[in-house]
Amino acid sequence: MAVYTRVYDTYADAEAAVRDLETAGIPADDISLVANKYVSEEYAEVSDASAAASGAGLGALAGGGAGLLAGVGLLAIPGLGPVVAAGWLAATAAGAAAGAAAGGLIGALVEAGTPEEEAHVYSETVRRGGTLLTVRNDTAEPPVVNAILDRHHPVDTGIRRTEYEQGGWKQYDPAAPVYTPSEAEIERIRRRRQSS
Repeated sequence: MAVYTRVYDTYADAEAAVRDLETAGIPADDISLVANKYVSEEYAEVSDASAAASGAGLGALAGGGAGLLAGVGLLAIPGLGPVVAAGWLAATAAGAAAGAAAGGLIGALVEAGTPEEEAHVYSETVRRGGTLLTVRNDTAEPPVVNAILDRHHPVDTGIRRTEYEQGGWKQYDPAAPVYTPSEAEIERIRRRRQSS
């Protein structure tokens, strides 16, 4: 089964990609979303991973109808803590503490076929306020899935890795604190200025 993964700086971009994927006929069961918990004020104050429970209803809050977005809720992922998530990869990552060797999101991504180096960048981007979107699919043509994912402004992970490394980053650190909304926005503004 082919797996396609992108990470977005904003939840809105990932949400738009999910809607387009479902419109194109990709089943919600084949789509997964994992976002920094601060994408919703509803979850921003949850600090204890044990308080996280899936299906808390962010889909309705974010305007989602039937499909993946309707089932988005707070989920505890080992090494990442409480995140806003839904789908097959999120479920695998949440249960990965007992399974995948690397554990958490990195272990789930590697198990799905993502190179470990990229999995670290994806996880770090979620920690810093981004949203991960993963699609597994055997029915749609790869160009269709890639075109949908790419039209919503995904992060170039090669460039992002270089930016992180220039700041001293080596790999995802599960003990590092999750970025708050203000920290994530400051980082987005800094990146926009550097690219201008």
